[in-house]
Amino acid sequence: MKYFVEKGSVVREIWGKGDTILFIFAGASAEFALNKAVDWLYFTGRLPADPLGRLFSTVAYARQIVFSELDAAHNAIDKMAAIHAGVEVKRGKAIPDWAYRDVLFMLIDYSIRSYELLESKLSEAEKAEVFQVFYRVGSRMGLKDLPQSFQEWLVSRKKHLEQNLQQSTYTVDLYKQYKKHLGTVRFRLLLEGQILVVPQIVSQMLDLRTFSLLTPVLGLYKLSKKLKAEWLLKSIILPPAYKKEIKALDSIPT
Repeated sequence: MKYFVEKGSVVREIWGKGDTILFIFAGASAEFALNKAVDWLYFTGRLPADPLGRLFSTVAYARQIVFSELDAAHNAIDKMAAIHAGVEVKRGKAIPDWAYRDVLFMLIDYSIRSYELLESKLSEAEKAEVFQVFYRVGSRMGLKDLPQSFQEWLVSRKKHLEQNLQQSTYTVDLYKQYKKHLGTVRFRLLLEGQILVVPQIVSQMLDLRTFSLLTPVLGLYKLSKKLKAEWLLKSIILPPAYKKEIKALDSIPT
């Protein structure tokens, strides 16, 4: 059986770890708030109404693609493209192609950053493997002007960060929603996690500190993983209402 991402791939390892996924979300949640196309995420009202629910549904799609057999993964990508096309019809305009690329670029970047933060440095070949998986997702969606290699992606990613981010009323409101749905303590944890993974330009635009209070805790967390106690820490980070979804992050989707 041929899979979209072959067994043994580092991408499966990255997206099969709940803690890595949580840091991917932390980084993406920061960058989404600054993206010039964030108004699209407000159009349906789903993101501000339930940012955590939106997180888990997005994660479920990504993991379904990563762990599925090839045809099933293609079907998931096609369904995702159809959903976006439906939103475009309702709004009467097309989502900019660069906005789609931005999302792909975030998944590539934060997959690498999160894994290296919590596990170990990736080789150039492994980083290229991460790029290739999400390049294939974008290609299947019919996106134009995708970089053709990891090295080209590095250049494109830098340009996107410089050109496609801005502070806006959406930035302020989205962070209010994060705080509302997470609560004060968990919201502070989100900010500290963002400091650890976001690029410098994102950190500067959001006026984040350069030092995270979570840095001294990382060693303890890595120890807890060896003792199989990391689920307890995850349950502290996310609200009890999402206990089932939290547990699911560490299992392989069926």
